[in-house]
Amino acid sequence: MAKTNRKLGLYTSTSLVVGNMIGAGIFLMPATLATYGTVGIAGWLCAATGAILLAKIFSNLSKIMPLANGGPYAYSREGLGNFAGFIVAWGYWISVWCTNAAIAVSLVSALSTFFPVLATSSIAAIGTGLSAIWLLTYINTLGIITSGIVQLFTTILKIIPLLAVGIAGIFFINTHHFPAFNTSNTSTFTALTNTTALTFFAFLGMECATIPAANVANPTVTIPKATMLGTLLTTFIYILCSVVMMGIIPADTLSHSVTPLADAAVIIYGPYAAYFVSAGAAIAAFGALNGWILIQGQVPAAIATDKLFPAIFKQQNKKGVPATGIIIGSILVSVVMTMNYTKSLADQFKFLILLTTLTVLVPYLLSATAYVILELKQKKHPPAKTFKIMLHGLLAFTFSLWAVAGSGEEVVYWGFILLMAGIPFYAWIIIQQNKKL
Repeated sequence: MAKTNRKLGLYTSTSLVVGNMIGAGIFLMPATLATYGTVGIAGWLCAATGAILLAKIFSNLSKIMPLANGGPYAYSREGLGNFAGFIVAWGYWISVWCTNAAIAVSLVSALSTFFPVLATSSIAAIGTGLSAIWLLTYINTLGIITSGIVQLFTTILKIIPLLAVGIAGIFFINTHHFPAFNTSNTSTFTALTNTTALTFFAFLGMECATIPAANVANPTVTIPKATMLGTLLTTFIYILCSVVMMGIIPADTLSHSVTPLADAAVIIYGPYAAYFVSAGAAIAAFGALNGWILIQGQVPAAIATDKLFPAIFKQQNKKGVPATGIIIGSILVSVVMTMNYTKSLADQFKFLILLTTLTVLVPYLLSATAYVILELKQKKHPPAKTFKIMLHGLLAFTFSLWAVAGSGEEVVYWGFILLMAGIPFYAWIIIQQNKKL
């Protein structure tokens, strides 16, 4: 019983999913979508459908491999072999610390509402971002339960302003504020593809409950439930808030707003509500940073355990946490975040963040493939069940491929280069293993 108490339960596992998906992006996304028209809502629905398909894939995989640490890496390796597993882990690891750098920047941006100096002083901004990164790094080395409690607490706090605006905002909707279906000056299919790709990135993280599987209580039940509950709850919040903001704020105003959720809150509750929402955005970024720092240690630890990554990444402290891997990740996060505040490197920072989105989509593609292989390998199914499994995998794979296409040619090209850069590293590890034999 004592052992179970040291593991993540349903609430903390669900908060890891919700907390890692809901960052500061939802506080800004409606303004980006406003330039496309109400096709943006259709984009949310398409992205949500794809996210639910993939969440179900990860739920089913967690039942097949309930104790497999590493989530997408473990599933891809089991279904497709060591090299596929390594490519997934390599890309995912890079995307995590680049994403953490972007989250740290968004945290500083949210805090600038309360501390204007953060918007004008690079030194103050860098210092604040680094402080948040290393505070949460320290918290995550104290044990997975400590980081889980922080995650649960911050997830609740970030949901409150979103629901407060979303639910109350229903009564302030003016249907005349909704723009035309497609105002993007492109075809409807292109607009739908672009908005789906944009909004789907807000769902990245649905797989997070599967990654620390060995640290989850009753994983066969808890992980599938947390994955689906987290994805469904996030979907409801995203679509509710987007529809409400489109209905409250005229399209021209919304498309130029830098704080759309805060603007909607002011209309509903009055001028001081902007501070309430800005605090929610800061908490959202802080909570997402906490959850992803947890993940940045778990993924390399899982692959190092399988001897496909340097052994240093699996070293655990007295709390059973892969602290060395977390610290190495946070050093890289700190370097990438600092790039954003260096004029000569700012463009590279933004581009690096953009192209790493592809390295998250590739694990989804390979996990959908591995799901079909592992399900059919596990036991013989009747024809109807076999067809259902193959259709589910095909739909999830096709959606992920569509999202990759929506990322743009340049992102796909450089994302592929980034993934292939791991091949020499993989070859070196294999050579070192052979030397020891």
